[in-house]
Amino acid sequence: MLKVKDRLIVALDVDELDDAERLMERMQGLVSVYKLGTQLLTAAGPEAVQRVRRRGYGVFYDAKFHDIPRTVGTAVAAACRQGATIVNVHASGGKDMMVAAAQAAEDVSKKLKQPRVKVLAVTVLTSLNQKMVDEEIGLKLKLGEQVVHLAKLAQEAGLDGVVASPQEIKAIRTACGPTFIILTPGIRPAGAALGDQKRTMTPGEAMAAGANYIVVGRPVVEAKDPAAVVREIHTEMEAALL
Repeated sequence: MLKVKDRLIVALDVDELDDAERLMERMQGLVSVYKLGTQLLTAAGPEAVQRVRRRGYGVFYDAKFHDIPRTVGTAVAAACRQGATIVNVHASGGKDMMVAAAQAAEDVSKKLKQPRVKVLAVTVLTSLNQKMVDEEIGLKLKLGEQVVHLAKLAQEAGLDGVVASPQEIKAIRTACGPTFIILTPGIRPAGAALGDQKRTMTPGEAMAAGANYIVVGRPVVEAKDPAAVVREIHTEMEAALL
């Protein structure tokens, strides 16, 4: 059974490695996995992964790969070699692309004799709502149906789970079963600004709905006391799991 500190992933959405280091220092012992997104990965490259790994933490390599199967496979392999423990790809890239990602993670993990890197599929970004999906993206399915469809496709492709809005957790769990990983961004503690997120829940609500992991960024990173915010989130998560 994972502890709440292992289930809360903090997003190091900053521009500089020094800022990331300061945040990790302030949250020492409170977080086990950090998310590195395109902001810091673009600014600092593989060194960002190494900084987190040297401190003994896991890395959610949030690059959201989306390309032809071979390109995604080689990119996932590179992320695994750098030290990622979780990697994600866009489910909308198709089943063949996801199969290539899963195989790459399997091959590199075996070669390095390390635990297999988990590969998750991004379903529908939490910054999108139904109106945007209808008018801008032009999907035929309703948003929730599209999320479940992509989750099932990811499972068929051999992926470990999905990245999805907390609002779709229950539907994904019903469709994909109890062992399928559901990692949920779009988490906002009560009273926190939503920013550009549209489909959100609080940490406790997401845990109660059945999320395996939650990701929190700005409410922690931009706080005057990040450690205090993390402790509050832990308390809320624990209460929801009782």
